[in-house]
Amino acid sequence: MSPLTGKWFIEYTHPSQAHMYGIERYVYDGKTPFQSIEIVDTDFFGRCLILNGKIQSAEFDEYIYHETLVHPAMVAHPLPEEILVVGGGEGAALREILKHPSVKKLVMVDIDQEVVKLCQDHLPAWSKGAFEDPRVKVHFMDARKYLEENKTKWDVIIIDLTEPLDHDSPSHLLFTKEFYKMVAQRVKEKGGIALQADNLNPRLLQYHGSLYNTLKLAFKHVDSYGAYIPSFDSKWGFIYASQDYCAADLQPATIDKRLEERDIRNLLYYDGLTHLNMFSLTKDIRTMRSQEKRIIEDHNPFFTY
Repeated sequence: MSPLTGKWFIEYTHPSQAHMYGIERYVYDGKTPFQSIEIVDTDFFGRCLILNGKIQSAEFDEYIYHETLVHPAMVAHPLPEEILVVGGGEGAALREILKHPSVKKLVMVDIDQEVVKLCQDHLPAWSKGAFEDPRVKVHFMDARKYLEENKTKWDVIIIDLTEPLDHDSPSHLLFTKEFYKMVAQRVKEKGGIALQADNLNPRLLQYHGSLYNTLKLAFKHVDSYGAYIPSFDSKWGFIYASQDYCAADLQPATIDKRLEERDIRNLLYYDGLTHLNMFSLTKDIRTMRSQEKRIIEDHNPFFTY
């Protein structure tokens, strides 16, 4: 039993493997038209957002996840001005993007207005006022429909979505070949995209490998990278994709210079040396990724556990 309340949250990553978190109290527990949502306080990680039974971010370490997701793509671009965020309900991705002074337009498209509102009410430290920034506009709708109807091109697209668990998951058509090919058409020259790309645990690498294969059909350069997220109890995967740049080739000195030129001095995790570490995948991960041959398509989706 938890030494605090006797209540535990158990997150399964496989039918035979799970993580446990002792809960101090439930802040919110409910369902939206699209997903289940829990907000809990824990002693070890602070306040946590849980969607569909999986921790999305925790007060203690969300900075690792969001700096890792956002800054490689933003720094790779010489002057990122117009940015699109797909998903990103907590608003933390917006917070990190707005640290780049060149940003003039920042659009977020999230299907679940209720989750965004709950995050604003109960997780305000995640967004730190980003939703009130005049450069930010939020659309509550399906992101695929938004891109089909909107031909605007972007310097950087950040994709921060929950993994699809089944056909009822609102995001399952946002991880397919057809979707990524449309995304590629919405990226300007010198631009790129970044997305969270599931677990880098060698035992659970199938989904990341499939995303990597699928993105290579839409982009010339595709780079896997990762960061250990304590509240996920795993090294978590991300992918950067571009027609023009290979993010793994960016040198630490170049990254640090760009951060200094942009007067970004308040990062807790990301810098040039961290970038080098994030994009240096171990041999076993590279080998297992190459062994995964699956392509994710609209008619052949891939559902995670």
